[in-house]
Amino acid sequence: MFRADGLECNRLHESHAAITHDTGIRADFRNRGWRESNQLFVDVSITSRHQARAGPTLANESMSKPTIKQIAQALDIHPSTVSRVLNPLTRHRIGDDMVARVLKAAQDLHYSPNRIAAALRTRRSGTIGVVVPDIGSPVFPPIVLGIENTLARHCYIPIVANAGGDKARQTFVVDQLLARQVDGLILATAERNDPVVAHCLEQGVPIVMVNRSDDAGRVSSVVGDNQQAMALAVRHLQALGHRRIGHIAGPASLSTGHEREAGFLQALAACGLSVAQCPVVRAPAYTEEAGRAACAGLLARRSRITAVVAANDFLALGCYAAVREAGGSCPDDLSVVGHNDMLLMHAVAPALTTIRIPFYEMGARAAALMLGALDGSATTTARTLLAPELVVRASTRAL
Repeated sequence: MFRADGLECNRLHESHAAITHDTGIRADFRNRGWRESNQLFVDVSITSRHQARAGPTLANESMSKPTIKQIAQALDIHPSTVSRVLNPLTRHRIGDDMVARVLKAAQDLHYSPNRIAAALRTRRSGTIGVVVPDIGSPVFPPIVLGIENTLARHCYIPIVANAGGDKARQTFVVDQLLARQVDGLILATAERNDPVVAHCLEQGVPIVMVNRSDDAGRVSSVVGDNQQAMALAVRHLQALGHRRIGHIAGPASLSTGHEREAGFLQALAACGLSVAQCPVVRAPAYTEEAGRAACAGLLARRSRITAVVAANDFLALGCYAAVREAGGSCPDDLSVVGHNDMLLMHAVAPALTTIRIPFYEMGARAAALMLGALDGSATTTARTLLAPELVVRASTRAL
């Protein structure tokens, strides 16, 4: 159990930092998604019996697996002091000099915790379940990375599960994670009124939603500010002279689809634009094909739109396809604004004007909320809104 052993946790954290540096991951990796084509898997283990022992006072220790009691005897202190130092959650209660002495002794003795025994004693596994709907989507890797790095600083590790969009499958995945004694769940799969959330609450497990929120406010969540995002998109198009702006909304069952549609309508009213001339079409999924079909329907209307705001970047790419099929091009015949600024949106043709969401920060904030729920510092539900940013590229033009 990582959380019970500060020494092992520190080694893991240092190894992770060194590997990140050595592989040359770019500075904008956190905000923009995974920049490397291959994932990096690291097997970190403590193989103490192959390491040379240091420290003359500990040179005669036996080769058997050391215990907290042996560390205490070597330092002539009480075992409870050693236990507190080796637990990151209680280490702050001990003075810095003593912490340094205990960690040095533990390192010299090549101490590693009995994770099973510690889990039974603390009723904590040191793991957090993270459930995503599609790990292949560029949205979720930076979220997961933010979660992982934040948890690592507190000696927790995530167990990531790809659950898809089927509720039966999601319930199965959640039950499997609970059976493995995860200490909490971070859900990126939940709908606005999700039975899976209710199922988790019945089990008494701490839950945080990420990139999704619950209509009833039953659990804490971290999401982008969808109202502000739509305001940025509509104001940008209005400034370019557009008055007939369509919106391709996401699924209404998801908070992202529902809130962005509501935000679009609010932005129209704030800008004095006619709702009658700014139609909304709901896509059944956040896919390029769904965006193509929705945009084709908008283009077929008698009152032709000159611009469209899509609820995510895949829907926006579908608009590109629909315009091409109609014999036109973007942005000459239709200006397009996306949402998310997923990986490589700067490299498509034309480069996509879109709303950037800080997904790495989203994951980090979700992990922080989970840690607060576990240590008791967060006793109420909270909804965290992250500020969006308009990124202007080549897919929009002035009339």
